[in-house]
Amino acid sequence: MIPDTHPADNLLRPFDGNVPGISVLLLVDGNAVYARSLGMADLERSAAVTIATNFRLASLTKQFTAVAILRLAAHGALTLDMPIASFFERPPAFWRQISIHHLLTHTSGLVDYEELIEPDVATQLCDRDVLDLVQRVERSYAAPGAAFRYSNTGYCLLALIIERVAAQPFAAFLQEQVFTPAGMHFSAVYQGEGSVIPRRAWGYSLHDGVFVRTDQNQTSATQGDGGVYSSIIDLERWDAALASDTLLPETWRTAMFTPHVATPSGDHYGYGWFLTNIRSERAACHTGETIGFRTAMVRLLDRRCTAIVLANRSEAEPLPIAWALVEAAQ
Repeated sequence: MIPDTHPADNLLRPFDGNVPGISVLLLVDGNAVYARSLGMADLERSAAVTIATNFRLASLTKQFTAVAILRLAAHGALTLDMPIASFFERPPAFWRQISIHHLLTHTSGLVDYEELIEPDVATQLCDRDVLDLVQRVERSYAAPGAAFRYSNTGYCLLALIIERVAAQPFAAFLQEQVFTPAGMHFSAVYQGEGSVIPRRAWGYSLHDGVFVRTDQNQTSATQGDGGVYSSIIDLERWDAALASDTLLPETWRTAMFTPHVATPSGDHYGYGWFLTNIRSERAACHTGETIGFRTAMVRLLDRRCTAIVLANRSEAEPLPIAWALVEAAQ
C-alpha cells in the first residue's frame, strides 16, 4: 500500500502546481511503495503529469540500447569483441581496434559528435548523421580500452549496429524485442520531426523567472544515446524484466552489471549503467540530461529496491531524490 505521506514529499514540493512536473516511483521487492506525479506535462494545455506520462529519458536510454545489444549477443547474432569496423562502410582504419565492448563501456576513445556539429546546422541529427560526422575524423581521445570517457557517440553507433544486425530500424527492434516482451506498451523512441509520442510531457526551462518550452534541440532526434520516452508505469515493468529472464538470461544480466571499467569519479561502468555503492550495498544508477528533461534511476543489486525519477524541466536534480528514496527504504 502506498502511504499518503512520506519524508520524500518535501523534496517534491517545487514541482507541485502549475509548473513543469515530476513523476517518482519507489519499488521494493517489485512492489510500488511510493509513487507521486505532480505538476504539469503540458503548461500550454494545462495537462497534468500522471503515472502514465511519458518523459524523454535522455541517457537512461543507454540501458535499453545495451540490453538490445546483449539480446543479439545472447542469440548468437554478434559477439562483444567484434570490431565495429565490420559493421560500417569506409570506417577509419583505427576503428578495427574498437570493439562493441568498448562502445558499451565508453572506452572507445571516439570523439564526441557534439564537438563536430557545424554552428549553422539548423536540422536535427539522427544516428546516421553522427556516423557521417565521426567517420571523417582520424583522431581519437585515447586508444581503445585505455580509459573511460563518457560517449554519446558510442551509443549512437550501437543503435546503428543493431539496425545492421537485426535488419530493421532501431526503434522497431526496441519495440518488438524489448518494450513488448517487457510489457512496456506505451514506451517509444522519438524518431525526429513528425514522430508521435503518446501521453508525453513537454520539456521546459526557466528563463527570467518564467518557464519556457524548450523541448527540442539539434541532438533530440538521435536514438541510441537518448531517444526513448517512457513513464514510471512502464519503467516499473522494465525493472521487473531486468530482475528476470524476460529479456536476458542470468549470464548476460550479470555481464550488464559487472564493473568493466573504472570511471574518473572512482565508481565503475558496466553496460549502460554506472556501478557504485550505497552504504556498502552494490548499486546501479544512471541519469539523463537533455534540454527540458532530467531523469534518474537507481537500483540496488543485492535486493529488489529501485527508485525512478522523471522531470520535464531543465533545472530539476532527480538523482538526489532517487538516492533519498532508496536510502529511506533501507
